[in-house]
Amino acid sequence: MKAKKALKRLKKVETILSDVIDQCPASARGLRGLLDSAKTSVVRAKGVVHARVATKKPPANEHESAQRGLSAEGRKRISLAAKKRRAMAKRKGVNAVTGRSLSRTA
Repeated sequence: MKAKKALKRLKKVETILSDVIDQCPASARGLRGLLDSAKTSVVRAKGVVHARVATKKPPANEHESAQRGLSAEGRKRISLAAKKRRAMAKRKGVNAVTGRSLSRTA
């Protein structure tokens, strides 16, 4: 589970436990003690997840991961290769893209 989602869920659990503890009657001391220990466990877990998120590696800068474009020479080579492919396909009577035979009209 992602850390952000886990933090959200733990926060929800903590608020629900707080509400239940507030509504719990004072006479049920054993139950209140169990709920308090559960709440402290949730708070501790939340702290651990939050600390793990803080130590996560920051994302790389945009300019570092930007893709480089084609050079003029590379573009020219690709264009020449495509022209050769089309010429060969035309000689064979085949569509260069689909590979189907060309239908000849009258």
